[in-house]
Amino acid sequence: MSEFASNTPLEHKDRWQTPIEVFAALDAEFGFYLDAAADHGNTLCARYLTERDDALNSEWVSYGAIWCNPPYSAITPWVEKAAEQCKAQSQPIVMLLPADTSTGWFSLALESVDEVRLITGGRLSFINAGTGKPGKNGNSKGSLLFIWRPFIKPRCQFTTVSRDELIAIGSGIMTGVKAA
Repeated sequence: MSEFASNTPLEHKDRWQTPIEVFAALDAEFGFYLDAAADHGNTLCARYLTERDDALNSEWVSYGAIWCNPPYSAITPWVEKAAEQCKAQSQPIVMLLPADTSTGWFSLALESVDEVRLITGGRLSFINAGTGKPGKNGNSKGSLLFIWRPFIKPRCQFTTVSRDELIAIGSGIMTGVKAA
């Protein structure tokens, strides 16, 4: 067993939720309408596709940007689907993935993605589907965002954003929401 092996029960392994503050910061930038890879317990959008909806074999009909934190056990088909659906839906798609440039899916995404945004300064602590609490030790890898934009010839530009800045922006938004 490697030092990074997961202790997460199999039924929760691909169901980790994006930290709400991170999502709130990105939602303020993109205005998400659809969560393309969710379930009833971890969705962050009012409209979402579940495993039962079979997102990889259906249209991601959306009237705004599309959010996707896909199962990390099989990333390649999600990258392929996002590239296809960005064009089909004429909507931006933002996908949160592990920062692993050595994989085939990373190279594949570089063929169609407009922006690769590396999240710097620490690892995200995803929300455990079983407990509803952040993982104890954070993620085993850093994270990145693939951003597909319609109507733009993919530039494949690399940018960075600080994890702490994302969390601070999202926390400020969440504080404003609670006060309203």
